[in-house]
Amino acid sequence: MRGMRPTRRVTALGSAGALVTATLIAGAVAAPSATADSRHGQDREARGAAIAAARAAKAGIDWQDCPADWGFAKPIQCGWVTVPLDYAHPNGKKIKLAVDHIGNTGTKEERQGALVYNPGGPGGSGMRFPTRVTNKNPIWTNVAKAYDFVGFDPRGVGHSAPISCIEPQEFVKAPKADPVPGSEADKRAQRKLAAEYADGCAERSGDMLPQMTTPNTARDLDVIRAALGEKKLNYLGVSYGTYLGAVYGTLFPGHVRRMIVDSVVNPSREKIWYEANLDQDIAFEGRWKDWEDWVAKNDATFHLGDTRAKVQKQWLTLRATAKKSPLGGVVGPAELISFFQSAPYYDSSWVPVATTFSKYVAGDTQALVDAAAPDLSDTAGNIASENSNAVYTAVECTDAKWPTSWKKWDKDNTRLNKDYPFMTWANAWMNLPCATWPAKQHTPVDVKTHKGLPAVLIVQSTHDAATPYDGAVELHKRFKGSRLITEKDAGSHGVTGLLNPCINDRVNTYLLTGGTDGADVTCTPHATPKP
Repeated sequence: MRGMRPTRRVTALGSAGALVTATLIAGAVAAPSATADSRHGQDREARGAAIAAARAAKAGIDWQDCPADWGFAKPIQCGWVTVPLDYAHPNGKKIKLAVDHIGNTGTKEERQGALVYNPGGPGGSGMRFPTRVTNKNPIWTNVAKAYDFVGFDPRGVGHSAPISCIEPQEFVKAPKADPVPGSEADKRAQRKLAAEYADGCAERSGDMLPQMTTPNTARDLDVIRAALGEKKLNYLGVSYGTYLGAVYGTLFPGHVRRMIVDSVVNPSREKIWYEANLDQDIAFEGRWKDWEDWVAKNDATFHLGDTRAKVQKQWLTLRATAKKSPLGGVVGPAELISFFQSAPYYDSSWVPVATTFSKYVAGDTQALVDAAAPDLSDTAGNIASENSNAVYTAVECTDAKWPTSWKKWDKDNTRLNKDYPFMTWANAWMNLPCATWPAKQHTPVDVKTHKGLPAVLIVQSTHDAATPYDGAVELHKRFKGSRLITEKDAGSHGVTGLLNPCINDRVNTYLLTGGTDGADVTCTPHATPKP
């Protein structure tokens, strides 16, 4: 699974026929530290990154009004940054990365540089970040006075040499098979789809695949920093963007000025990426139950049952009905999971998902079909959705070694599905292309503090489904001097975008002054959604 609110579409379908959204997390590769004093001397990629950054610093960015079809009006401006496809060969093939920005809203004296954003994925675009200023998002008003807001499409995403694994209209076609297998034949069919998807990635995007790694994206981030004319990077990463930040901080510790990571991927090499996905299945089940409890508490509004057990029964009935005969001919269990999983992801989805569910139970099937079925007429959205899933798969599969034995996948997911059925098999099929991945798989970076890394601010809710809380604790241990802000008894994915003064004020203070609390902080949860 994968991503973060501004860019996420709840349509990403695991190629293999499971729909699992845009929010997991994602990858890494071994690269010795890029610090100048690296004991083993700079490796080829680190040298390549330094060469590319020096060129970018010289070239700068030619900011222009954004192309009309990108959807970003003035005063947001767009530009390009050129990076090597392969940092080991900085003079070889180049690709262009799309970037956008809006200048700081305060005075020249107030300006502290550029704040670069990544919303997650892998496969998410950060290009909407400057709209937080144009939309006058009150949470970011003070920070916007001091910083230019900079977004970018990571390599392979959107306008940045986009990759693809399957024809987009084919990708969104519904109904897909029920992710929960009823027989060995069902499993064989899903395995075949996953292998075909991996082959499709090689066929459609072969030359990019070996270079679709988190360390390469971290190197790209450093080239963007240089192109912006910034000596050091100010960075905000959410979800997978936290792993990108963790890898950047490991490879370029001396290049970090301020770094906030929000909703943290567990950076342990053992977790990237197979184990991280299994951990996610457990956390999703927990957050699904939180949502069902809330629905039950608001039974007067939703009429779905006044206990969690009753709400779950309604869900299982809906699932069974759609399995027997897909709603509107297109919404089966896979499509339902893709729609309903946004509730455990984001509190902002609690009301809309419960409302649609409630309408269905009251006899309005069409509302649910409209919400959960793909829109085949939205070709641009479907291209973006397929691209996002392709990047997710490419980065996670290339970053790390995955089990190749089907027996292991089958055993682990069968076991987990018993107690955590909501997401387990859907997530498994989404990731299974990694078992037959056609490109070299790397060893993840050993994330840790090196000389020069400043205090990093870590923000996390305890019930997060997409990036379980342990990830924040693990990164906190690895980044010496970091500070952890815990939002207790909350579980929305992506905390810094929500209204919670205990968190918002500390994020502002850190970005504006560099200051953190003397010790880790626990905040009470943000307001629960009201129906």
